[in-house]
Amino acid sequence: MANAWFETVAEAQRRARKRLPRSVYGALVAGSEKGVTLEDNVAAFAELGFAPHVAGLSAKRDLATTVMGQSISLPVVISPTGVQAVHPDGELAVARAAASRGTAMGLSSFASRPIEEIVKANPKTFFQIYWIGTREQMRARLQRARAAGAVGIIATLDWSFSHGRDWGSPYIPERLTLREALRFAPEALTHPRWLFSYLRAGHLPDLTVPNMADAGEPAPTFFGAYGQWMQTTPPSWSDVAWLREQWDGPFMLKGVTRVDDALRAADAGVTAISVSNHGGNNLDGTPATIRVLPSIVDAVGDRVEVLLDGGVRRGSDVVKALALGARAVMIGRAYLWGLAANGQRGVQNVLDILRSGIDSALMGLGHRSVAELSRDDLVIPPGFTRTLGAPQPPG
Repeated sequence: MANAWFETVAEAQRRARKRLPRSVYGALVAGSEKGVTLEDNVAAFAELGFAPHVAGLSAKRDLATTVMGQSISLPVVISPTGVQAVHPDGELAVARAAASRGTAMGLSSFASRPIEEIVKANPKTFFQIYWIGTREQMRARLQRARAAGAVGIIATLDWSFSHGRDWGSPYIPERLTLREALRFAPEALTHPRWLFSYLRAGHLPDLTVPNMADAGEPAPTFFGAYGQWMQTTPPSWSDVAWLREQWDGPFMLKGVTRVDDALRAADAGVTAISVSNHGGNNLDGTPATIRVLPSIVDAVGDRVEVLLDGGVRRGSDVVKALALGARAVMIGRAYLWGLAANGQRGVQNVLDILRSGIDSALMGLGHRSVAELSRDDLVIPPGFTRTLGAPQPPG
């Protein structure tokens, strides 16, 4: 049997591509339009260099930090992603992997597993909520998350109406009926390991979203909930403030890339901000999140925790984000590739890769703790950073 361990996230991606049916893998790659933002999220990290030391290096390094009141063993948090049909255990495997490695789990409203099940597997669970439906429905979702034991909320706003991809979008059915199963059969049969994993589990991928179900009602399909989102009027800043008022604990606003939005989020009382462009799935042409991170940190870093989401593939990427002021990073595709490659152990493998890379970079930079990182540790080329939406000085 081949060695299931892999040494880089890039290798996890290669294995995921080989193991998954083409349409399932295509859903993981995602992106929008030409993929400018999708590519820049990753490529921008390579433009940043390090300024290492050669002596006086610390023999031990502390990677621990806190995010929204939760102590975590490394500055990497699982970002919420929707229906995880890459492995039968889905979000449950991810939650267990994150718990075993001492970090927090973000659970999507569009997850295929209910929040009650995930919190049991990982008590450090943040529940993600979209602005979907009526205020009463959203309040009910928050109440359910509170009753389940969620320790924080992630309100995601960085998701727009971009439909097309130049490389084509995968076909995803609303329900996996017999007819759809037959249509999908050629893809599944040519990827037998993925298919057999579901056959052994005794079920096919579930395309419903239980965390979006109204009380006493069956779980809607992914596209049913998506349709409700498309019909919901986008939130105003007063809506954001109202949503924040409904949760009496840590509250993150995900999707900020502009300074003026960051300031308004802080004024609304959020605990944390995730600098995110939805992994390049939002408006294409948005700069890489690492480019806009410093301006957000400078604007509100003394008022709220600032995290970065987008393009992280290596521990050195995490260190670069922290040196530019992030409290931690959130990962999405990286752990999904690990999940596809080897289930729970694959997600653990990805987290171990990132931990090792963070530790190595921290040692080379001569620091004992991630808290010591600063911009002095980086070589930042001219014109690298971007500042979007800077408030105008009073005139």
